[in-house]
Amino acid sequence: MSRIGKKPVELPSGVTASVSGQVVEVKGPKGVQTFTATDDVSITVEDSAVKVAPRGKSKRARQQWGMSRTVVANLVHGVQNTFKKELEIHGVGYRAAVQGKTLKLNLGYSHDVDFAIPEGISIVCAKPTEVVIEGHDKQQVGEVAAKIRDWRRPEPYKGKGIRYKGEFIFRKEGKKK
Repeated sequence: MSRIGKKPVELPSGVTASVSGQVVEVKGPKGVQTFTATDDVSITVEDSAVKVAPRGKSKRARQQWGMSRTVVANLVHGVQNTFKKELEIHGVGYRAAVQGKTLKLNLGYSHDVDFAIPEGISIVCAKPTEVVIEGHDKQQVGEVAAKIRDWRRPEPYKGKGIRYKGEFIFRKEGKKK
């Protein structure tokens, strides 16, 4: 049995959820978000809580059970608060700046990298070496952070590159004579 899936998702005051077929719609003070679940799970709203249950004993149904419950919990959190990812830029001359709806990155290439900020995401650069990504959709925030990080992943010898705040980079020893 899924320990995560068994727990119902509590709906705080100001947040409502409705289910039509396999589509869950969550409304809150920050907006509306939807999720379409697979046919392997059934979703119901009872007593200001959303309950997810598997429709069979198959392995796929049990996998979708916990995953669907977690996605619904993220929707409930997202319509009430924002999700946030913080990136740090390490390296001589590496920096970032927001200009309008574009994130400009200087990462040691012969050209600047222009990253178009998607709808629903806000990016703030308080310092040239720090990037804060915020949004109401957890999946989208994580995806944007991963795309920015992919432009220059941290390397193991000097640790230069873009990393998540608090991420540990295993350092290697260089060549010896």
